[in-house]
Amino acid sequence: MKNRVVVTGMGAITPIGNDVESFWNGLKEKKVGIGRITCFDTTDYKVKLAAEVKDFDAKEYMDLKTSRRMERFSQFAVAAAKEALEDSGICMEKEDPYRVGVCVGSGIGSLQSMEREHKKLLEKGPGRINPLLVPMMISNMAAGNVAIQFGLKGKCFNVVTACATGTHSIGEAFRSIQYGEADVMVAGGTEASITPLGVAGFTALTALSTSEDPLRASIPFDRERNGFVMGEGSGIVVLESLEHARARGARIYGELAGYGATCDAFHITSPAEDGSGAAKAMEMAMKDGGIRPEQVDYINAHGTSTHHNDLFETKAIKAALGAHAYEVSINSTKSMVGHLLGAAGGVEFITCLKTIEEGFVHATAGLEIADEECDLDYTRGEGKAVDVTYALTNSLGFGGHNASLLVKRFE
Repeated sequence: MKNRVVVTGMGAITPIGNDVESFWNGLKEKKVGIGRITCFDTTDYKVKLAAEVKDFDAKEYMDLKTSRRMERFSQFAVAAAKEALEDSGICMEKEDPYRVGVCVGSGIGSLQSMEREHKKLLEKGPGRINPLLVPMMISNMAAGNVAIQFGLKGKCFNVVTACATGTHSIGEAFRSIQYGEADVMVAGGTEASITPLGVAGFTALTALSTSEDPLRASIPFDRERNGFVMGEGSGIVVLESLEHARARGARIYGELAGYGATCDAFHITSPAEDGSGAAKAMEMAMKDGGIRPEQVDYINAHGTSTHHNDLFETKAIKAALGAHAYEVSINSTKSMVGHLLGAAGGVEFITCLKTIEEGFVHATAGLEIADEECDLDYTRGEGKAVDVTYALTNSLGFGGHNASLLVKRFE
């Protein structure tokens, strides 16, 4: 018998709020966290907008020396993990630390350190490179720093699957608990890649929106969509076996009931045109959770605001849910926070939990002009009350990576 897995803690650093409550309230209020890029000069850039985290001070979450030994993506992860662990009420002094693990991924790691030290290499030579360049740059250091900060000595790893990173990380942590490798896992994603090289690279790929109107930049499923908006932040949850959570009297936000992961094996950036890979991931998550498609009440779509993603994800939802696709409520959190890349799946999983808890599906902000090829219920206009028992959340990453999680109201 596999262990049932529940969620007992949540933490978030996002462009619309630096804790779960602020983030969720922002979603309900259709607060758009997109604005002019402030962290570098965009004069020579076609792309002027991003969804930056505001008013973040790492010293509020850790001591000054520790913060200086972490790049921004790791700082975000530690901050979100701190909120999630405190929210869960876990007391590590009462836990076997080797039964508490970490799976926190980042799609890229630190572009800031690469850019900074490469400039130094060219101008001053190899002898002037920061000795901490490598441990500050590599993507697994988010997981490592979370483990170090909170004394978590169980299995500690990261998943790197581009924009599917956060969802895969939560899914693999789920499996670790299901099969008895851990009692508790701190899981999610983190990213901070709004840098000159990051924005230039995605611009060259023609993946980013060139709109200069923050309210018409990230517009998933809208006929005028023309690319995604770079975001940053972190979404972290505490997963526990149901037995462990009950033994300590924990508050339970919801149950993680299923996980599906596939690969399109089609193209390095475009999803499969018929949506078959993403559809199969959803089907696997539903099968894993033992439910039928018509039991799904809500889908948090990957919904990037690129032409191909939104069209092919729509086809995937229709393939996975059949006629019920037209009955389910769908939205895109990216319409307000932009695309958090490796962190997207983490914050969107939290959105599913809050949606179930409050019975409210937030609007897809900016969706104004219907696209006849995207003809499902994407929660256009205003959010709405929906009684949600089962929710799916999708993430699709460059390389053809697809991941879906099935979240269930806890009973």
